[in-house]
Amino acid sequence: MKKPSMTFAALCVAAALLFSFRGAAAEQAAAPALTVSLTAPEQRDWPETVPASGWLKPWQEAVIASETSGLRITDVLVDVGSVVTKGQTLVRLSQESVLADLRKQEAAVETAKASLAKAKANADRARQLQPSGALSDEKIVEYLADEQTAEATLKSEEAALDSEKIKLAQTTVAAVDDGLITSRSADLGAVVSAGTELFRMVRQQRIEWQAEVSARYLPRISEGLRVKINGPDNEFIEGKVRLVGPSVSTDTSRTIVYVALPADARPRTGLYVTGNIELQTSPALTVPETAIVFRDGISYVFTAAADQRVQRVRVETGRRNNGEVEIVSGIERSAKVVTSGGAFLSNNDLVKIAEKN
Repeated sequence: MKKPSMTFAALCVAAALLFSFRGAAAEQAAAPALTVSLTAPEQRDWPETVPASGWLKPWQEAVIASETSGLRITDVLVDVGSVVTKGQTLVRLSQESVLADLRKQEAAVETAKASLAKAKANADRARQLQPSGALSDEKIVEYLADEQTAEATLKSEEAALDSEKIKLAQTTVAAVDDGLITSRSADLGAVVSAGTELFRMVRQQRIEWQAEVSARYLPRISEGLRVKINGPDNEFIEGKVRLVGPSVSTDTSRTIVYVALPADARPRTGLYVTGNIELQTSPALTVPETAIVFRDGISYVFTAAADQRVQRVRVETGRRNNGEVEIVSGIERSAKVVTSGGAFLSNNDLVKIAEKN
């Protein structure tokens, strides 16, 4: 009689445990997987963009060279990185030999003036005596010719003096424009030749982006279009199309689009950067970037139904702007999209909808 009562009691305990387990499992199955916020896709007008990449280069580069030969550099007043203004002295050359030649030429001019004065006096006398016949015609012609020769000699010597003054001015090498010095070849004590490069500089410190663009976009690109460049240090630089290159590379089927940067934007030249050229605007259905879930290289979003269960929906994405992404296909504007946390959800999960403040 004892064994059957123990068996009955054990069965009761097992049944109670099974009921408790099933109740806990049901409660667990009914618990929301995550608390989420929902948003509706927004309709926005976004510009179509053309991707491009290229080098940051000077708008124009000026070469500053010596205009005279055989002179020694006595002073170098600027270095790489110096900001200079038009007419500012950059290099001085030795002036001793030039000054000596200048003084010599000044003396030659004075001599020519004295010779002209003598020749002019003789010519004036010959003109006065010509009616009286006191001087032969041959002598008169000689005096008049001497006067003309003296005048030509003086003009020649004055031209030579101007040349010496130019040489003296060339002993001071000045900046041809406002700008930034980017290279220096001038060394103290070096003897220069005519045409010797001393400096290179970026005119007016203007930098431009020479963007390479596929030729298929050329019919839609014109001067004045706005450009957004991914500059160094993750900073965006806005520019405008200055010029569309007139030719297309036969090797790459790409052309150069020259983009002017703002005057206060002075990134380092020689950097290779990417960016986008903005064309006309068009409607875009957008959701926050945080709503996009990537799985196996495919983009998804989770949408919530009235029963608070979510469904994973495959979408095609397009343009991106200010933390939002364009949905090209996959959802309608009336959909309710989970804004974040989709990576932790599975299809048909129960969620708790956070209340909007």
